Amino acid sequence: MVEKKTPVLETRKLGVTFGGLRAVSNFNIQIYPGELVGLIGPNGAGKTSVFNLLTGVYSPTEGTVLLDGVPLNGKKTHQFVQAGIARTFQNIRLFKEMTVLENVMVACTKDLSYGLFSASFRTPKYWQQEQKVAEKSIRLLEICGLSDVAGLPAASLPYGRQRKLEIARALATDMKVLLLDEPAAGMNPTETAELLACIQVIRKTFGIAILLIEHDMSLVMNICERIQVIDYGQTIASGSPEEIATNKRVIAAYLGE
Repeated sequence: MVEKKTPVLETRKLGVTFGGLRAVSNFNIQIYPGELVGLIGPNGAGKTSVFNLLTGVYSPTEGTVLLDGVPLNGKKTHQFVQAGIARTFQNIRLFKEMTVLENVMVACTKDLSYGLFSASFRTPKYWQQEQKVAEKSIRLLEICGLSDVAGLPAASLPYGRQRKLEIARALATDMKVLLLDEPAAGMNPTETAELLACIQVIRKTFGIAILLIEHDMSLVMNICERIQVIDYGQTIASGSPEEIATNKRVIAAYLGE
């Protein structure tokens, strides 16, 4: 008998309402370990609202978010991260004056167990753990093609490399699921191609599940195994890139018909 795989991330009838506005309604998705799924839809369809529900930024008014079968409803944002869900944002949110390396190290909270005393007096335990975190962060920068700029301020990086730094910082949380919110937004074709290659390397290296919001349809069609489409906060289609590309309801939603 073949054992049925358990979704690493699942939502059941998930929804959120703001006053009289229903931003997301009856949203159901299952994502399995190592899978790369696209979440697409017209502007204002509710994609980022879904991400906010999946990371504790919004509390659902209905439904459930589960990670490895464990409900996360009622958890705070940092508890979602601790549980294993990390994300990037539409607008880059880096510590601009800190170095590239420091931006990644700051996310390695799971690797640090020293207390105030060790931090204040720089005990051997402090230095050992800081060294371990620095080494881990350098490895992540290497994977994302950023090790050559580790000592530079994050603000000095070109736009495309800042995007990749955000991804490296998310990886530092040792997540099970990575949520990428329009990672290719504002990129030129060369930067987009480099980002696509970076995402492929991350999947191969870590085997994590990735949920991707993106308006660059060529990137979505090239990289996603499965795509879910929402419009007005509701799922209107789900399937392979080939199925979505020819779905009349999806085409109508994008063309405003």
